[in-house]
Amino acid sequence: MRLGAVVLASASLLVLAAVPAPPGRSPLPERMADTGGGSQLVTARASRTSSTTGTVTWWNRHGGRWVEAGSAPARFGARGLVEGGSREQGTNTTPTGLYDLPYAFGIERAPAGTTTPYRRVRQASWWCQDTASRSYNRWTEPRPADCRAAESEHLISYRAQYAHALVIGFNYARPVRGRGAGIFLHVDGPGATAGCVSVSKGAMRRILDWAEPARKPHIAIGTDSGPTSIVRY
Repeated sequence: MRLGAVVLASASLLVLAAVPAPPGRSPLPERMADTGGGSQLVTARASRTSSTTGTVTWWNRHGGRWVEAGSAPARFGARGLVEGGSREQGTNTTPTGLYDLPYAFGIERAPAGTTTPYRRVRQASWWCQDTASRSYNRWTEPRPADCRAAESEHLISYRAQYAHALVIGFNYARPVRGRGAGIFLHVDGPGATAGCVSVSKGAMRRILDWAEPARKPHIAIGTDSGPTSIVRY
């Protein structure tokens, strides 16, 4: 999205990186109604819907419980967060909800340990956001005639943000036109995003190195409380 804007270490390193939950409190994923059914999860959590910053944490399920594998500061949409089912395109809001992570992409090469399918961005790579196009909310090469450049992202133009990224499956499997397109987990730009979730380049590389498609990683985006609370999904 515009406005400047959305990992396999060895088993021993994962154990060393594990962070236990505070005493008397279960890990965040264990307080969620749904984690996507896999054994890996990313949580992107803000304090409230008006927040433009928060925390991204990635988790592994081991021995019947969730263990933190890493965490990093995160940025959200310039106008905060909104429930995904009611989001409107162009509002610069990050959609809350639980989503899959279909594939990764980047202008730079994938980190060495990446096992998630990874597409390299080329000069001809676009993400169509034109609601009138048959390619709405899809990667296209080249940009089709029915997808206006003014309503699309030329991916290679975002060299910092799209050095590495994961596609967030918001409005992706069966796109609803006008709900939003091009929601990613990507590298930080100069400020808040236009609806994506962003982290530092180092954190993004660690996430790509950690994620294993066979473990069905998902991302849960939400707030600390209220109807968008991450623990209510």
